[in-house]
Amino acid sequence: MHQETINNPKKSSEPIGLRLKVNGQWYSPRSAPTTRLLDFLRRELGLTGTKEGCGEGECGACLVLLNGEIVNSCLVLLGQCAGQEVTTIEGLDAQVIQQAFVDVGAIQCGFCTPGLIIATYALLQRNPRPNREEIQQALAGNLCRCTGYQKVIKAVQVAADQHGRG
Repeated sequence: MHQETINNPKKSSEPIGLRLKVNGQWYSPRSAPTTRLLDFLRRELGLTGTKEGCGEGECGACLVLLNGEIVNSCLVLLGQCAGQEVTTIEGLDAQVIQQAFVDVGAIQCGFCTPGLIIATYALLQRNPRPNREEIQQALAGNLCRCTGYQKVIKAVQVAADQHGRG
């Protein structure tokens, strides 16, 4: 092993021994266990739908599902995901939600959209008929500078109606 690799495990080309499932497929990361999940997803797997906004878990741009629960991938270390299942926007079956966002005009620049869709998906999984207050609460961790949230809330309501019919 090269001295550079020993001092910087991120440059290792050898798997580190942990495995995790991402979007239904098992991976043995080459990244260090101290790598943020966000960086692993974007850099090693090329799953760029998950965005980095604040890097502090405040904006929701990096939301993913970890074993079905919402997490900020900028706050989760790769080593914490050993044996776990991660679902990103690319692996989400959310066509109804995505279409509702498009139909209502809830997408502006699109940077926050993956996180909003993940949050909406998680909400509808646990509560298929949320009221406005429940929608607002579910989206509270997502910052958007473009939409003003009214269209986002409407999109979630439309998606809930469509989801209820499906």
